Amino acid sequence: MEQILVAGAHGTTGKKIVNLLKESQYFNPIAMVRKEEQKSFFESQGVDTVMGDLEEDVSHVFNTNIDKVLFAAGSGGKKVVEVDQEGAKRLVDASKKNNIRKFVMLSSMGADNPSEAEDLQDYLKAKHNADEYLKDSGLNYAIVRPGSLTDNELTNKIELAEKLNKRGEISRNDVAQTLVRTLNDDVANKSIFEIIKGETIIADALNKVAVH
Repeated sequence: MEQILVAGAHGTTGKKIVNLLKESQYFNPIAMVRKEEQKSFFESQGVDTVMGDLEEDVSHVFNTNIDKVLFAAGSGGKKVVEVDQEGAKRLVDASKKNNIRKFVMLSSMGADNPSEAEDLQDYLKAKHNADEYLKDSGLNYAIVRPGSLTDNELTNKIELAEKLNKRGEISRNDVAQTLVRTLNDDVANKSIFEIIKGETIIADALNKVAVH
């Protein structure tokens, strides 16, 4: 099984990602957490954990043979430069040193052109800088940019395009499902795409960005 480091594992979307990975026959999640109580939260469920703070050096988290990284961390708007931007860069640098096979980044719609956004410009600018850094890193990557996140049920259906040219929302459940599927070797290598709720089954939608 591939060992997947999940940054932001204790967040709302992060917990969903860890649960999906835990149920998978291909992946084993390693939850990266900052606090002891978060560690015990996952360990009580039998999930491997590693302590790491994105505001500090994170190279030690790779002592546990990580194959791929899924970045779902976010500061919730409080420390967008320190966490969403610089924290992501730190993890990208450490991933490079450890020859990670794929880095999947949870980004945001609007991160391609933050200056055009009506709101959240600082956040989108930080996400943009992190995305660009990953693109230029030489790592194999997938950058996933969902619309506005909701807490709705899983539909297992999305609309996907490199650029959707429209706004929309999507449930965290569907985002988590998309991110986990994107970890597969034959899906979305060196690619960036946007997703909102739609009518296409996630696996079929991802065929658009599969390696042929």
